[in-house]
Amino acid sequence: MTLEPFGARLRRAMDERGPLCVGIDPHASLLAEWGLDDTVAGLERFSRTVVEAMADRVAVLKPQSAFFERFGSRGVAVLEKSVEEARAAGALVVMDAKRGDIGSTMAAYAESFLRKGSPLFSDALTVSPYLGYGSLSPAVALARESGAGLFVLALTSNPEGGEVQHAVRADGRTVGATMLAHLAAENAGEEPLGSFGAVVGATLGDLSTYDLDINGPILAPGIGAQGATPADLPRVFGAAVRNVVPNVSRGVLRHGPDVVALRDQADRFAQQVRAALEAA
Repeated sequence: MTLEPFGARLRRAMDERGPLCVGIDPHASLLAEWGLDDTVAGLERFSRTVVEAMADRVAVLKPQSAFFERFGSRGVAVLEKSVEEARAAGALVVMDAKRGDIGSTMAAYAESFLRKGSPLFSDALTVSPYLGYGSLSPAVALARESGAGLFVLALTSNPEGGEVQHAVRADGRTVGATMLAHLAAENAGEEPLGSFGAVVGATLGDLSTYDLDINGPILAPGIGAQGATPADLPRVFGAAVRNVVPNVSRGVLRHGPDVVALRDQADRFAQQVRAALEAA
C-alpha cells in the first residue's frame, strides 16, 4: 500500500509536533563525550538513546548514514534498526546519505532508501543533483511511487559549496537557483505541501535574491553548533519560513546520554523555533 505523500505527512507532523529536525550523528567525538567506545556497541547505545529520547516528540529524525557505514555491515544493521524504531514511534525519518549518480546506479540508490519493504526505507532521502538535476529522475519516480520524498542539495552551508551553487549559467541564473526552480516544478499544484524539498543552510544570511517558494519543505542545517539560531530563520528564509525544517544535531546531542537532558534541550530549541515563527 502506497503511503500518503511525504509532503502531506510532513506538514501534519510539523503542525502537530513543531518543525524541528534532530540529527543522529554518532561521530567518534560524540561517542567519547557520552563515555561510549567507538565501536558497534557504542554506536547502538548512542542511536537507541537518541531514538528513545526524540522519536515520540520531534517531527523529523535525520540519521547521517556515513557514521553508521564506517562500521561496515554491523553498523548498517544498527541504522536499519534505528530507522525502524524511529518510524514506529511516530517520527519521520530523513536519511542523510546525499546520494547522487546516473542511470541504473541512481536507481539502485533509490531502491535502497525509497522502496517500501527495503530494510533502510526512509520517509525521505537527501540527494546531490550535481551530475545534473535530471540524473535524479529514478529517485524522483520511486519517491512518488512510494509516497516518500527527497531533499535536494541547493544552497548548502559549507563555504566550498558556493563555487558550484553560486556559479552563473548561460541563462543568467545561478546553479542553486536552477535547482530551486526544478523543485518548484516538481511540487506544482501539490497540497498542502509538495514532497520534493531543498537543502538550504540556515547560516547563509540574506537569501532574498533566491526564490525559496518551491511549495515544498526546506531542510535547514546549521542551527546550534554551526552558529545559526532559531531567531535567524525569518530573516534568512523570508516568506518561506513556515515550510522550513530547522535541523539541529550537536546542539542537542552533546547533552546526552541522559534522556531527560536530551529531551529538555530539544524542547528548548523547539520553543525557540516556535517563538521565531510567531514573531515572523
